Amino acid sequence: MAANEKLSPEFDLYAASYDALLEDPIRNRFAHGTHYFHQRKWVLIQDLLHRAGLNTSSLRWLDVGCGKGELLELAGSHFAWAGGCDPSAAMLDSSTRFEVRQQQSQIELPFDTGSADFVTAVCVYHHVPQAARKLLMNEIKRVLSPGGLACIIEHNPWNPVTRAIVSRCPVDVDAELLTARDAKALMSGCGFAPLFSDYFLYLPERLYSRMASLESLLAKVPLGGQYALLARSPYRASLG
Repeated sequence: MAANEKLSPEFDLYAASYDALLEDPIRNRFAHGTHYFHQRKWVLIQDLLHRAGLNTSSLRWLDVGCGKGELLELAGSHFAWAGGCDPSAAMLDSSTRFEVRQQQSQIELPFDTGSADFVTAVCVYHHVPQAARKLLMNEIKRVLSPGGLACIIEHNPWNPVTRAIVSRCPVDVDAELLTARDAKALMSGCGFAPLFSDYFLYLPERLYSRMASLESLLAKVPLGGQYALLARSPYRASLG
């Protein structure tokens, strides 16, 4: 599909049964339901922003590829403003508390230039064809204020359990996983300055509550189920 082609999103087909399609015996043993995964992402996002010296209460947050808005529902009230966008209108039907808009293509974000201080793309890029990834990254740069922050969270292809789950998940039938190094190169190539990167989701839900400090010690070991990369956008406009 061409990068600027208008979408007939496959996630419209998945929306009604999305949670059921994510079911997997290994995933289910790791955590009960999806809340744990969203909670872990939110904890990590807070930590990354804290390390960058920022308080969420002063930030305008845009969640690109927000889907049903679970992360927005969990974390949106902690920001000065929070909103999201997604190519799938059917997925967005479940998002009512915060402002959400439909993307008309994979590389177009329906928000004004400089309208966000912080942008997340959570498990989005593995659905984006490689030819379109830089275009989307530049669009994220456009909607960010000068010096704003972007965070990519993705499945870690170096984790064999992650690869197994992704390979048999109907929602990820088009997945092209990217490593943390790939994500860093993508952001750097679009003028972003990478700040911090962490691996996480080592421990299942039943252990994390008692051993969270262990995950912190493993954050730089590239074997976690997912990783997060935080980078700063240029302070001056640049060609991408």
